[in-house]
Amino acid sequence: MHVLSVSSLKGGVGKTTVTLGLASAAFARGVRTLVVDLDPQSDVSTGMDIQVAGHLNVADVLGSPKEKTVRAAIAPSGWTRNRPGTIDVMIGSPSAINFDGPHPSIRDIWKLEEALSTIEKDYELVLIDCAPSLNALTRTAWAASDRVAVVTEPGLFSVAAADRALRAIEEIRRGLSPRLQPLGIIVNRARTASLEHQFRIKELRDMFGPLVLSPQLPERTSLQQAQGAAKPLHIWPGDSALEMAGYFDQLLDRVLRTARIGEYVEAPAV
Repeated sequence: MHVLSVSSLKGGVGKTTVTLGLASAAFARGVRTLVVDLDPQSDVSTGMDIQVAGHLNVADVLGSPKEKTVRAAIAPSGWTRNRPGTIDVMIGSPSAINFDGPHPSIRDIWKLEEALSTIEKDYELVLIDCAPSLNALTRTAWAASDRVAVVTEPGLFSVAAADRALRAIEEIRRGLSPRLQPLGIIVNRARTASLEHQFRIKELRDMFGPLVLSPQLPERTSLQQAQGAAKPLHIWPGDSALEMAGYFDQLLDRVLRTARIGEYVEAPAV
């Protein structure tokens, strides 16, 4: 089971939208996937059409990471209605903010890792939608992860946040979790016609080289439309959605190659 955190140390760069795009690509590919909604805003749970009644949530899991609690906090996405495949969600909750202090104990940091270890035979891929900060929730996610994808946009402050994120990943790798590595930087909401965006993308490449992943994701309303309707991007109609689905397929290919999930490495030819 390969665990990928989708992170940003700056709000408003589309981190959750990227998580949903990758989840849609994984579902379309047939990869058994769990999405952990660790952001207290819980937008991933909404975007994946989760019925929360009768379930526990991620805050309960962080309070007691036992298998019984973990399984009670997981629900199938509404995306699976009338469609084959496994894509489940560990349900988000605003109460997760109670676990987001600035100085977590070592015991607290390992709770999500402990929780995921109880279900590792059920999934091939876990995507964690992290909180947009470097407090306890993000550290807990990274301690449970193999890789971190840092989401940014081509702006001055977001470039600085990406640099902080990569430094923090290295700090946690050295001090806590030797297996942790950056997957790379996903540039979101790029406008090719914008000279400012071109400059910032070049700046990112100059700073981070091959860690800047391709393709960069353009700004498209189809993403927000699919998300607002709680549908997977890969079934949303229109050329714009098809274009974006192709970009997320390419990013997923990178994830699956890194994870050595061999039979799913290449997207099917269209």
